[in-house]
Amino acid sequence: MRVYVPLTLSGLAAAHRAGEVGPGPLTAYAVTPGLREWYVSDDIEELEYAALNRAASASLRLIAGRPQEVRRRVVVALDVPEGAAVADPDHVLDASSLGEVRIADAVALSKAAAVHVDAADAGKDVAAAAASLGAADLGDDDAQFTVDGAEDHELLWFGIQEIPGLIA
Repeated sequence: MRVYVPLTLSGLAAAHRAGEVGPGPLTAYAVTPGLREWYVSDDIEELEYAALNRAASASLRLIAGRPQEVRRRVVVALDVPEGAAVADPDHVLDASSLGEVRIADAVALSKAAAVHVDAADAGKDVAAAAASLGAADLGDDDAQFTVDGAEDHELLWFGIQEIPGLIA
């Protein structure tokens, strides 16, 4: 099963040093029954893209909570055994948690299929989005527009062998 784990660049550096993404439990995003129903698609690539975007949003929240963090979203795509990721562990199908899964233990970085990271030119929009998250959560439409601006940036694909260059 492919899961998408939201991180930050410093989190990616820590995972690289440890050789694993963790410790567990990990919150990740995947193609779950709830996500399939919400997205109304049978195209697995579209569904995986939706899960990736949900993980990117979670990465933005991690960045917002860490003022010293580099303003680039990071998502690691990992392949885990079926059953290792539990859907909707404690949200009772809350719409904000669609696609969310919990993984009990750390996952070896060697199980990563790819790393997705914002391009450097997304930094300004990601910084503005991180600063606006609180107001957007409270219903401020202008703040939500700013948060959505970060989503206009596609995450770039990198192989795991490229992690040293990303965290340098």
